[in-house]
Formats: sequence, C-alpha cells, structure tokens
Amino acid sequence: MEVVKKNKEFSIIKKKSNRYAVKANNGQFINGEEKTKILLSEGLITVPVAKAKPAEEAAPAEEAAVAEEAPAEQEPTAE
Repeated sequence: MEVVKKNKEFSIIKKKSNRYAVKANNGQFINGEEKTKILLSEGLITVPVAKAKPAEEAAPAEEAAVAEEAPAEQEPTAE
C-alpha cells in the first residue's frame, strides 16, 4: 500500500487493487459517506451520474402493450 496524502486528521492510502482507504490518525478506518466526501474533496474519485431517462421510456411502452391487449379481450365477449 502506498500513502497518497497525509494530514492532521487522516491518511489516504492507495491499495494494490487501485482502490483507496482512508485511515484516521487514531488508527480507525473511515468508511461510507464520510470516506466518499473525503476522496471527492481531494479529487481522487468522481461520482457517476445516474441515467433516469431510459427507465422513464420503458414504462409508457409497457402501458401501450397492455392497452392493445385489453380491446382484443373485450371483442369476443361482445359477440
């Protein structure tokens, strides 16, 4: 492991797997959102942006398929 950055509060360490670990000066590792905030502020990682449009387009297509099937089911009962 290689120390990337060290300050008064924590040390940022790069692992062999090219991931980062954040270790506080008291010896405890920092995880979760706090770790993400630290790595973002140092510019070591970027957060991917979620793509919401494909999920919204799939819903109307399913509704249209259901709407097409419904009249076909009603025609035989009308005769």
